[in-house]
Amino acid sequence: MILAVPVEPDAEQARELLVRELAKPVYRAAEPTWFDRLSAAVGDWLAGLLESGPGGTPAIAWTVIILALVAALVAAYLIFGPPRVNRRSTVGGSLFGDDDSRSAQTLRSAADRAAAAGDWVIAIEEMFRAIARGLSERAIVSTMPGTTASAFAASASGPFPETSAELASAAASFDAVRYLGRPGSRAEFDAIAELDRHLRAGTPRLDGAGA
Repeated sequence: MILAVPVEPDAEQARELLVRELAKPVYRAAEPTWFDRLSAAVGDWLAGLLESGPGGTPAIAWTVIILALVAALVAAYLIFGPPRVNRRSTVGGSLFGDDDSRSAQTLRSAADRAAAAGDWVIAIEEMFRAIARGLSERAIVSTMPGTTASAFAASASGPFPETSAELASAAASFDAVRYLGRPGSRAEFDAIAELDRHLRAGTPRLDGAGA
């Protein structure tokens, strides 16, 4: 009888014999399928979550806590919007009869330019608007369409009672140059500019804030 396999195969023959043997269907059938490998991977992942984390708390508990915090942050962002650095807000719209979305700083700059040019009418109007817009940006006194200069002055007297007289005088100067055709003066502008500086540096009485 002729033997198919050498009695003592050399290394190369042994390798070929092993490859042929493992290629037989019986060995192929014993290999794990892709589903078996996927199931094993999922099982290992779940086992990792159930292992104890710091202080003996299961890691899955930490996962749930983190997901809850993320959900709370997302909900807060959607409800309240991005966090504000301070109380200053973006305020625009009607201001004493004009559609004006300029910031308080922009209005102050316009007032200063008009004052430098000797245009006291524009200087007084813009500086008084700067006061109103500044308090609105600080969320102290709000203005709405139809709010008059005198009504604003009365509202601002609540959080700044020590400036009641100055506010009333500034409102009167604003109305005089805007509606009565008066030319205004350097003294009136300086008084309103000083009032603006005082209000910017002052601390409002929030219990007396007007609206």
